[in-house]
Amino acid sequence: MFTGLVRGVGTVERVIPGAQRRTFVIAYALSEGDRSLGASVAISGVCLTVVASTARDFTVEAAFETLAVTTLGDLRPGSRVHLEPALRLGDALGGHLVSGHVDGLARVRSRVVRGDALEVWYDVPAELARYIAVKGSVCVDGVSLTVNAVDARGFAVGLIPHTLAVTTLGERKVGDALNLEVDLMARYVARLLGAGDEPARAAAPPLTREVLARAGYLDGADYPDSGDRSEATCPDAFVSEDNQ
Repeated sequence: MFTGLVRGVGTVERVIPGAQRRTFVIAYALSEGDRSLGASVAISGVCLTVVASTARDFTVEAAFETLAVTTLGDLRPGSRVHLEPALRLGDALGGHLVSGHVDGLARVRSRVVRGDALEVWYDVPAELARYIAVKGSVCVDGVSLTVNAVDARGFAVGLIPHTLAVTTLGERKVGDALNLEVDLMARYVARLLGAGDEPARAAAPPLTREVLARAGYLDGADYPDSGDRSEATCPDAFVSEDNQ
């Protein structure tokens, strides 16, 4: 897991093609613990595993499936990437919970300078738009951002001077693609409420207080029709078809 608070910007030194995957050597002095063999690092929002490292650079690998659904396939020597080591228990959660599993690509629609900040509109795939809400969180190229506005095509964010200084988001031009991960909580809520793509979710009963009470999540005394909590069983709304 990550927070979307970028630790630094690294530079791709080498890109090594392979039969099954592509290898990237990235110049950046990660701490010894963060660059240990097998450690997870978010590369512009994509969770990858460290397979080798030195005091001045580290190496990660990306499978072709990852290259196909993210912007990592476009990386070349000299490309700059956002870096964030994995979140540790006890670390401050200054952004929002990010998995490093990219949902799709966002494309820059427009850029407008507003004082010392930059307003950017991004177009997103239609199937992801429903997970994005005003004042909600999104992760764009590994950077946790707050949504300022939404429309039928996408969303807008305001990039403050600090974000512009420590990331490459301000350098992106209209039409550029960036890695997008929607808020995990929005996905879970949509699934529980039956708003997901899965057919089983479309037929699920509504998530009401009675349903929650029967499942033991609310005090049964407040809802006399809900029955004895000790006898409560998990309702169908909480059972995944994959596990039946």
